[in-house]
Amino acid sequence: MAKAQKKKKKTRKRESKQRFKNRMRLLKIFAALVITLLTYVAYCLITLPNMSEAINRTRQPFTTIIADNGNEVQTFGTVYSEIIRSEELPQYAVDAIVYTEDRRFYSHFGFDIISFTRAMIANIFAGRYAQGGSTITQQVAKNLFLTSEKSVRRKAQELLLAFWLEYKFTKEQILTLYLNRVYLGSGAYGIEAASQKYFQKTSRDLNIMEAAVIAGMLKAPSRYNPIASKERAIERAKVVLSIMEENNLITAADKERILKMPLGREKSAKVVGAAYFADWVYNEVNAYVGERNDDIYVSTTLDQNLQEKASAILRETIAANAHRNVTQGAIVIMDYNGAVKAMVGGVDYNKSQFNRAVSALRQPGSAFKPFVYLTALQEGFKPEDTIEDRPISIKGWQPQNDDRKYYGTVTLKYALAKSLNLATINLAQQLSGAEIIRNARKMGINTPIQDTPSLPLGTFEVTVLDLTTAYASIANGGYAVWPYAIEEIYNRDGFQLYQRESTDKAQILDPVAVLELTQMLEKVVQSGTGHRAQINGFAAGKTGTSQDNRDAWFVGFTDDLVGAVWLGNDDNSPMKGVYGSGLPAQIWKKIMQ
Repeated sequence: MAKAQKKKKKTRKRESKQRFKNRMRLLKIFAALVITLLTYVAYCLITLPNMSEAINRTRQPFTTIIADNGNEVQTFGTVYSEIIRSEELPQYAVDAIVYTEDRRFYSHFGFDIISFTRAMIANIFAGRYAQGGSTITQQVAKNLFLTSEKSVRRKAQELLLAFWLEYKFTKEQILTLYLNRVYLGSGAYGIEAASQKYFQKTSRDLNIMEAAVIAGMLKAPSRYNPIASKERAIERAKVVLSIMEENNLITAADKERILKMPLGREKSAKVVGAAYFADWVYNEVNAYVGERNDDIYVSTTLDQNLQEKASAILRETIAANAHRNVTQGAIVIMDYNGAVKAMVGGVDYNKSQFNRAVSALRQPGSAFKPFVYLTALQEGFKPEDTIEDRPISIKGWQPQNDDRKYYGTVTLKYALAKSLNLATINLAQQLSGAEIIRNARKMGINTPIQDTPSLPLGTFEVTVLDLTTAYASIANGGYAVWPYAIEEIYNRDGFQLYQRESTDKAQILDPVAVLELTQMLEKVVQSGTGHRAQINGFAAGKTGTSQDNRDAWFVGFTDDLVGAVWLGNDDNSPMKGVYGSGLPAQIWKKIMQ
């Protein structure tokens, strides 16, 4: 009996020791976890960004391009506006945002355990990230100090910063930081920038429906802003109003009344289809005012009506002729002084930002012939003088007319109107090739030109902008033209940084020769290859088609505008039956009418 008791006592002692060892093991594991956690928290603290730098962080200044009617063409950079304190806003605007994003904002300490738990449960059931649980304070921490990186460290740092913000600032100050830094779509940061962009008014004057729309954008700014989709923005605003109703901020009757409220003042329409023009102007701004850190506005020569119609007409024409293997085009319209009124650099800017109006090098074909005839007129030839349209062979090169026919003795006027290749080459043989090139240079052609026998047929390359500029020198009576788009540049405070000054025009061409050439180009439209470009009123111009129909042009002018239309393919592949006398002339006519 005593022996059994002794054995039992030893067993209890052994079990007691084992329990002690287990407790110590658990304590060590717990201590290790605590140390690991504290070490990680310390690491997160050590790797926090510089807070003072983050609060004072500058952003990319914006540049807004403006058409000649005052409407916005495009804004580059991030758009912030003046600082708006939360107490300056209507209370319903603050309520709409707080109750939609973080309804316990005024009671939590930077972290909302209830929202976090609810979001985690929703995400577990959904099997993906379907709901967020971040407070407004956490969002401020992320927006001010951190990146959008998805990692445990970033989330831990966000939480630590949220606690620091709650300690350092009042709730109103945190809310003010949030309202002025949060992204609200279309390049707008902060409630004031969004209010000005979407509703053309200060955020102090938002009605409750507009406030609900802005609150609704916070879920997905790029999806729910009114520019992306007014219908989606309104549907999302209904959700915000329902949240306000649930929290007794408005009644059901209020909600119905609010949904009928207007969104914004009468808006000046943003220019559509002018992205290529905007890029061209934006790339030129620094040359006028240098590198700057302030927001600037650039007033330009762009004619909104002309721009939108040119863009639409080009797009529709190419879509309707896809079977002819024509996929691209470019248009430049300017006045006689070089002010660019419209520029289309391609069919779809979203698919290709390459600006074919200013950067593509294409052969002008017969659109170059006016330079030959101008040189002849300056040398003493007259439109009624005759030249021979007959076969010619120059060192084995035997060019032909497009229709493979010969027209014998013809006048200069007739040869240009019918775009006769052989007559033009025979004329050029009587002239100085260097003089033809000199005229082209003076008139605005900046690309390399070789003095070869094929020069009169436009076998070198030009840009659409250069060729338009050169024809402007014909249209205005022989004066030099420099293409431009910028009229004035000023900053947010209205301080003028640049103002275009009109300068005396330089006569670069013989005015008599220019007048005679203009009459000849008018004949091209009246009864020659350009007859499809006829409009009510004066029109003069020239068609151009390069070898194998790789390029098709019409360049011409009316009483006040000069325009060039080019069609082709980026890979330089041939089109099917597309000539300068066809689609380009028709496009030009539609635009000019």
